[in-house]
Amino acid sequence: MTDPIADYLTRVRNAVSAKHRIVDIPASNIKKEITKILFDKGYILNYKFEDDTVQGNIKIALKYHPQSKVSAITSLKRASKPGLRKYASSSTMPRVINGLGVAIVSTSKGVMTDKEARRENVGGEVLCYVY
Repeated sequence: MTDPIADYLTRVRNAVSAKHRIVDIPASNIKKEITKILFDKGYILNYKFEDDTVQGNIKIALKYHPQSKVSAITSLKRASKPGLRKYASSSTMPRVINGLGVAIVSTSKGVMTDKEARRENVGGEVLCYVY
């Protein structure tokens, strides 16, 4: 697999479009950090890291509105790809839907959102956009 982050986003996107409650994803450290950010920002209901196999799994419980059954995740887009990396400094950090969405950035201080990167005054690789 050449792009595991794109695979992660595609699995979540497909589960949301199929209205699944839970999605299983092979684990890696960066995927775990992205999952924690999605949980902290309220895009997913819950998550669980299972280390029963060599690689491990991430179980993600997706979040839907109780009456209308609309997902909390409207869109997941990969920004930086293996063929074309996208980097941003703290001053040129992208705003997703004028601050309503979240850009997930891999910095020298770890994986964080665009707002946290601006506050910490660090730049890095823009991994994906979530709204």
